[in-house]
Amino acid sequence: MITAPMADVVESLSRVPLFSGIGREKLAKLSDRMAERSFSEGKAATEEGKGGAAFWVIEQGEATVAVKGEIVRTLGPGDFFGEIALLDEGVRTATVTAVTDMRCRGMTPWEFRAFVDENPDAAWAMLQALAVRLRESERRAPS
Repeated sequence: MITAPMADVVESLSRVPLFSGIGREKLAKLSDRMAERSFSEGKAATEEGKGGAAFWVIEQGEATVAVKGEIVRTLGPGDFFGEIALLDEGVRTATVTAVTDMRCRGMTPWEFRAFVDENPDAAWAMLQALAVRLRESERRAPS
């Protein structure tokens, strides 16, 4: 199996809003904690309303994202899903289904927590990114 070079994984992680304020060196350490997983064409990687405890970055392949049965976007290499599960381990907000065979690199909340414990300055950058997303969400919400 051919895997993505670490530089590609680090580049993908740098585009994840949750990790946008973390430097490349720490992102490389984060990528070291990630495991590979494949999803066959047609397989759901996450299911809306069900529990799930993993964050994924797509290395190869494509997937659709559906909310309440309606496809809202398509994901491809470098895209990600499941980032909120790293923090709250709550139910999934969407169903992500592999359109083609898909290879991802991912991590669980307990691996992520160990990373934050070892790199507490990274936590501040992540909190700032979450605050930005919250403010954007509030601006989009109907009054």
